[in-house]
Amino acid sequence: MIKGTKFSIYTIFAAYLLFGSVDSFAQQAEGLLNKGDNLRSRYRFEESAATYRQALEAAEQQSDSNMARIIEDRILMAENGKSMTAFAYSPKVLARSRFSVDEFFLYYPLADRSWRPLPNVLDSAADHRFHKALYAPDGLEMLYWSAEDEDGIRNLYTSSLQDSVWTVPALINEKITSVSDEIYPLLSDDGRHLYFSSAGLHGVGGYDLYVSDWDDEAQDWSAPENLGFPYSSPADDFLFYNTPDGRHTIFASNRGCSEDSVYVYVLAFDNMPVRRAVDSPDELMKIASLVPSDLSGNNVASPVMTDVPDNADTRSYVRKMAQVKVLRDSISVYAGLIDSKVNAAKRINVLQDSLRKAQAELQKIELGLVMKGVVVDPEKLMAEAGEDVVTETRDYVFSKKEMGAPLEMKVLVPEVKFDYSFKILEEGQFAEDQNIPSGVVYQIQIFATKNKARTKDIKGLSPVYESRGANGHYVYRVGVFRTYNDVLSHLNAVKKVGFKSAYIVSFIDGKTVKLATAKAKEAAQKSEPVFYEVRVIPADGTLDPAVSSGIRQQAAGKDIARVQNPDGTTVYVVGPFSDKTKADSLVEFIRALGVSGVSSNKVK
Repeated sequence: MIKGTKFSIYTIFAAYLLFGSVDSFAQQAEGLLNKGDNLRSRYRFEESAATYRQALEAAEQQSDSNMARIIEDRILMAENGKSMTAFAYSPKVLARSRFSVDEFFLYYPLADRSWRPLPNVLDSAADHRFHKALYAPDGLEMLYWSAEDEDGIRNLYTSSLQDSVWTVPALINEKITSVSDEIYPLLSDDGRHLYFSSAGLHGVGGYDLYVSDWDDEAQDWSAPENLGFPYSSPADDFLFYNTPDGRHTIFASNRGCSEDSVYVYVLAFDNMPVRRAVDSPDELMKIASLVPSDLSGNNVASPVMTDVPDNADTRSYVRKMAQVKVLRDSISVYAGLIDSKVNAAKRINVLQDSLRKAQAELQKIELGLVMKGVVVDPEKLMAEAGEDVVTETRDYVFSKKEMGAPLEMKVLVPEVKFDYSFKILEEGQFAEDQNIPSGVVYQIQIFATKNKARTKDIKGLSPVYESRGANGHYVYRVGVFRTYNDVLSHLNAVKKVGFKSAYIVSFIDGKTVKLATAKAKEAAQKSEPVFYEVRVIPADGTLDPAVSSGIRQQAAGKDIARVQNPDGTTVYVVGPFSDKTKADSLVEFIRALGVSGVSSNKVK
């Protein structure tokens, strides 16, 4: 009894040490993850990546593979952010206005009644946090939209109008589909560029903005490219649009907003923005805030106010309201950072003092208006001030469009196609198409026989492939698996139904290969995408206008950055390019113009 008691105490103590340690690692990993998130939200990407790696070590100590995967994704976001902001573009911000997340898109300069409510015949899920409508103007013969798949993830689909009937909805392509949501697709007016937002492609966090270009040769959309900083940020960014007149770039973001609202930004369009090196996270945050110069300088344009005189008094009132709004937004942002141990609470106290002073001054101005016989409705005036443009040029006005009626459309019924996913059924199925798909494919070989197999011989397996060996025997294999881990996870299930000698075979482009060869090919396909840039070093440090114009024509839509090397030489960097041949082609073009200091380089 004494020995048993002693053993129990030791056992309990050992368990306490073990599980207490595991729990400690879990808390440590979660705390470091939150800290890393906060650093990333403040554009401190290098510090964020280092913190995430500490969190990963703690998660690995806990053997928490799920947490480890989450942290690895965060590390990639931080590294993407570091790369994305190495050279920053400071756009000219013409306007910024905050709207409800439920209807902000109605303030874009698109055709009236072009936005349709959800649900509709294309998408029955209308409860997404951001995606609230479908862009479908009258007369459109090609639709692009976001809809949920069977797993609840939103993908981008397309359909075309043919003889008054819409084709069966289909995914745009595999390159534009990720493990998370894609929302708000919007086609450029020339039909050459498809803009959309994604939470699953390589970005810096939240929803980032991407563009895919139409490839005439392939007759398909290209691999998407992140639009980069400051369009993409650690916040949620969506609905990118360039106006047809070539004057404005418009997009929405919830950076600095409450959960129920977004800012709509109007920027001066720049076809080929020049970027500069930025080392300070604080400067990156300032650029990312995209505050119009009028607002940042407290020189706010006067809104059009109903029944209220437009004079110096009312303009002063509106300016003060704008200041109050900015202070309130700032407090909201810092309130979300209290748990991050960044001294946010102290900052909130300073902002709240400023807010109290601003509110007192606002009341004083309001009292002065009343004394002069001007009666104002603060809520109404605030709303009007919030919806009206704050602009330098005063040539852009936000105007709300009406929602259109739900689409009335007839969609073709999709053909029932053979399901090639691995299954165990009551009665097995032979594959309709016996050809092995291209790429890396794994299958499970179940048996070989002199005589042709019957349905009962495959014991409920589907899809089963039949081939003839060199000896004339029939060979039967099941499944089409794209990864070794996937095929391995199903091998035991095949053995359990009665094929105890089943084993894995592999193919590349339909040809039998060794298992090691297929696994090596699979691993190579999972590697990070490679990008290239073109570097131009003019002899005199300046880029000839003819060369600059040529680059703009040959590399439309690509960034150009002017970089100063430590030795004083000036380098112009063009890119990025996902295709090395396109980068090399630009190099040859520039050399043909008489510039010798040109090269294409892999981006690290």
